[in-house]
Amino acid sequence: MRYELYYGNTNQGRGEFVRLTLEEAQADYVDVARESGPGLGPEAMAPYLKGTNVAHPQFAPPFLKHGDLVIGQTANILLYLGPRLGLAPESEGERLYAHQLQLTIADLVMEIQHTHHPVAHGLYYEDQKAEAITYTRHFLAERLPKFLGFFERVLGEREHLAGNRLSYVDLSMFQLIDGLRFSFPKTMARIERDYRGLVALHDRIAARPNVAAYLKSPRRLPWNERGVFRHYPELEER
Repeated sequence: MRYELYYGNTNQGRGEFVRLTLEEAQADYVDVARESGPGLGPEAMAPYLKGTNVAHPQFAPPFLKHGDLVIGQTANILLYLGPRLGLAPESEGERLYAHQLQLTIADLVMEIQHTHHPVAHGLYYEDQKAEAITYTRHFLAERLPKFLGFFERVLGEREHLAGNRLSYVDLSMFQLIDGLRFSFPKTMARIERDYRGLVALHDRIAARPNVAAYLKSPRRLPWNERGVFRHYPELEER
């Protein structure tokens, strides 16, 4: 049964964490908003986001449809996909820990989004640039090291963040490091030596055949200034 991923068609965003898992597993899926045809395209999300005649309305994409199931929230989607695609730890305790780590990644992603939209998501970046500079200065100095330090401690000398095999959390860490390199290249060039385990994990994921093929394909949307990860040079100026 085909997985149907619902997310926007202009940026990687939070949907990319799900795409990477589907791509690594070579799952049969359709990226609904990026396709055309009956029941496809960006407008296909509308019934779930605005309609009243669906069983499980969704607050925002990404969400995943699989048969009669409709599942929202990135970490929740990955909690569902992981065991089905062989990308989750085997024991219940480790699966719950993987979910905990994914929720922590979600916390960090939200803080990253606040670096360019600290006041209101409905305002343009240019309308809150001064606040963004102030927020980002504290984020890079205090919050980012706290998060990355935690994940480095979780990884330790092991190859995987949860359990003893590749999981969706490892794929999400790849995306997180990749996004941070795009958003804050100067900062990451300076601090990556403090997180050698996470950098090595990123490189291992990038070298996996299915991921490497995906990264080179047109299915991988390029980084741009419309997603969670954005590059504004002035945010790194001291």
